[in-house]
Amino acid sequence: MGIPCAVLAFCIAIAFLLLSPRGVYGRSHFHKGKQSHRGRSGGRTMESQVGSPSVPPTEDTSTVISPPSDEGSDSCIFDVRSFGAVGDGSTDDTEAFRSAWKAACEVESATLLVPADGVFMLTSTIFSGPCQPGLVFQVDGVIMPPDGPNCWPKKDSKRQWLVFYELEGMTLGGEGTVEGNGEEWWKLPCKPHRGPNGSTLPGTCDSPALIRFFMSCNVTVRDLRIENSPQFHIKFDGCEGVHIEGLSINSPAFSPNTDGVHIENTRSVAIYNSMISNGDDCISIGPGCADVDIQNVTCGPGHGISIGSLGMHNSQACVSNVTVRNAVIRNSDNGVRIKTWQGGMGAVSGISFDTVYMENVRNCIIIDQYYCSNKGVCSNQSSAVYVSGVSYSNIKGTYDVRSPPVHFACSDTLPCTNITMVEVELLPHEGELVDDPFCWNAYGAMQTATIPPIDCLQDGQPEALREMPNLGC
Repeated sequence: MGIPCAVLAFCIAIAFLLLSPRGVYGRSHFHKGKQSHRGRSGGRTMESQVGSPSVPPTEDTSTVISPPSDEGSDSCIFDVRSFGAVGDGSTDDTEAFRSAWKAACEVESATLLVPADGVFMLTSTIFSGPCQPGLVFQVDGVIMPPDGPNCWPKKDSKRQWLVFYELEGMTLGGEGTVEGNGEEWWKLPCKPHRGPNGSTLPGTCDSPALIRFFMSCNVTVRDLRIENSPQFHIKFDGCEGVHIEGLSINSPAFSPNTDGVHIENTRSVAIYNSMISNGDDCISIGPGCADVDIQNVTCGPGHGISIGSLGMHNSQACVSNVTVRNAVIRNSDNGVRIKTWQGGMGAVSGISFDTVYMENVRNCIIIDQYYCSNKGVCSNQSSAVYVSGVSYSNIKGTYDVRSPPVHFACSDTLPCTNITMVEVELLPHEGELVDDPFCWNAYGAMQTATIPPIDCLQDGQPEALREMPNLGC
């Protein structure tokens, strides 16, 4: 028997009324977008939205979006091992370094990384620019050249090892070491040396400078240890804007021609907070340099801080605005020195040595316009590099009594002028006081009493300078 139509209609109506509210409410929140959003942000369930206690949701890791990885810094680091470097101290890693350099050079703020756990051997190499700004050559391990002249590739230059050429805004630094392996090079006759029966033989002077910056600007070298160079440890030629900070340079006192920092034809130089011990000049300032600031540098053993030599082979040399402050010079052949060759031209001016402490230094203060690297073969010449405006202030300490602590040997035709001395107190390291300083054609004044007294300085201006020659500076 069938169900009456009236009863069937009544049942359908009742079912609709009972089911309709829940169905409508549920559908209003059933959106994939909403679910995804609640999964990331911890949105409350429907029950908590309508008055249930708020409970921190359990993070749904399947829907969490992780922050992007910091790939920017990693992508700017070019580890030489990623380019095939081995770093075992014997494998030639030169090509790997060249490849890493080429890649880093093309990326802004890139770092070429020499890792701390490797010893990397390179042959003579030029790292040239221009490169993108902010390039850093980070030496945290050890880099070194082949061990001596017998291992040096015949095709490579024996005058230089690592050259950084035409770069702007580059930094060379790190916590590692640049090892020069210079011992075998030092045995070569790199300077005039003694021959049989008291004779003097010429030197070949064919040893590489360890690091050279050439035709570069706004470069920084900091925090490295550089040691045992075959010749100059680090040199700057044709550069502008050089900042050196926190270097440690170390070679034996007997190592020839191992100047610590050498600059020539370079302007706007700052050398700060560094320690240099070697077999030649601690810092040498060659021709064409200006605006050089040296502070908090400790030198020794070695040959002190030198301006020169200048005017070699009758050349023109101009050096100006050099300041040395708060320096310490220990156990050195010289303290602060200006050295020029006879026959040269040009001028040295605006030089200030301020607050320098000497300890057991043989020639504490010296101007030598008769410099000759091979005594006895240099002829007397009338022209000279003019030296004027040199200030010595607060120079104190002890000297080796084998030489007078002050030595001014100036040109016969172009005397030194405007030398000033303030608070100079130099006492013998051992032995008796040497109170006989040497002066020849030197003009200036003691502004305070000095020890020893520098009575040999002449007052005023020499008659020879009434008509100044054209210095070309």
